[in-house]
Amino acid sequence: MTAILAVEAHDVRFPTSLSMDGSDAMNKDGDYSAAYVVLRTDDPDLAGYGFTFTIGRGNDLVAAAALQRARPLVGKSVDAIVNDLGGLYRELQSDSQLRWLGPDKGVVHLALAAVMNAAWDLAARVARKPLWRLLVDMTPEQLVDAADLRYLSDALTRDEALAILRAHEPTRAARIADLEARGGYPCYTTSAGWLGYSDDKLRRLLQEAVDQGYRHVKLKVGADREEDRRRLRIAREVIGWDAKLMIDANQVWDVPEAIERVNELAEFKPHWIEEPTSPDDVLGHAAVRRAVAPIGVATGEHGMNRVLFKQFLQAEALDFLQLDSARLGSVNEILAVYLLAAKFEVPVCPHAGGVGLCELVQHLSIFDYVAVSASLEDRVTEFVDHLHEHFTDPCVVDRGAYVLPSRPGYSAEMRPESVAAYSFPDGGYWAAAR
Repeated sequence: MTAILAVEAHDVRFPTSLSMDGSDAMNKDGDYSAAYVVLRTDDPDLAGYGFTFTIGRGNDLVAAAALQRARPLVGKSVDAIVNDLGGLYRELQSDSQLRWLGPDKGVVHLALAAVMNAAWDLAARVARKPLWRLLVDMTPEQLVDAADLRYLSDALTRDEALAILRAHEPTRAARIADLEARGGYPCYTTSAGWLGYSDDKLRRLLQEAVDQGYRHVKLKVGADREEDRRRLRIAREVIGWDAKLMIDANQVWDVPEAIERVNELAEFKPHWIEEPTSPDDVLGHAAVRRAVAPIGVATGEHGMNRVLFKQFLQAEALDFLQLDSARLGSVNEILAVYLLAAKFEVPVCPHAGGVGLCELVQHLSIFDYVAVSASLEDRVTEFVDHLHEHFTDPCVVDRGAYVLPSRPGYSAEMRPESVAAYSFPDGGYWAAAR
């Protein structure tokens, strides 16, 4: 019987602040980081890999919390884990002492995401399937059993969730074939749009995005008014008016200011304004949405749990739901949010602006199209061209689309040499930088 022998948690940080990659109006000097979890088994050829995303200081706290979260896994058989991932999620969530530190939010929830991401990666490796294929091969009953539907019955019942999945089950194969024929799942790029880039770099990267086939690009806004206008003017000069241009304020405005600033930028025809105000302010987002239409409102990368997303949907506070693969409680909670979005007919366009997030969300978006929404209308997933070289199975983007992953797992395994070099504070890079 193969069992979990040990759990590792690594504080891995990359010095992205040096190049201003990831810079925005709220987060000016982030070092993209991963609290990276490895589930070691007594089979040297089998392990599970997962992580959650932070931007530097505090990543060590998440890694320490992940060890606490994962402690019950040591000694468990792999079969017991991979055959009941819903049960495992509920077991880890039932630790009342850790739950008190959340619940369902903050460091302990990020840690749960890292551990459960590793468990889902392990399950996909055991099944010898990429995660998206593991999910689309599950029955509606298995998917709903794995989903965390607690506190959602006023918006989504178990029977409604089953009905959504059963409606599209007979045609899953056709949509897989459709994605293969079109070259993958559509994505947009944020790589050109970081706030700290010079105008020359912005122009060059935008032209590269156009040349690479992107029809959707996103720019950060929220600093100086005239700077926002200048940068959006450059963007339209380069990408034209047929491509979709999205803007992202990263929570920097109060509600009245958000309304004023977005309407000032309406002449550039933004497709959406992302995180116009506090990520917890459901009613504030609803007010912004009413006031800036037809510009859409997008949010969710800081959506801490499925209950918050339920409220956003009930309040008609967003046009695009941007769940995050490493902030929600892994696939179990993500399943619930996808099902909620399908019930409310709101497109999901996952956030992926961080180390490894692109590797994860490609699986989730493919699953959504094949098994949940059955639609690509108004759906596009973020891509950021940073740090993929540190993963053993990096995502592949071609002509503005995520190519369907084919290797077993959740694409979450980091290269051992990258972990060794960038573990904080004693990895090779950080030791040399002191």
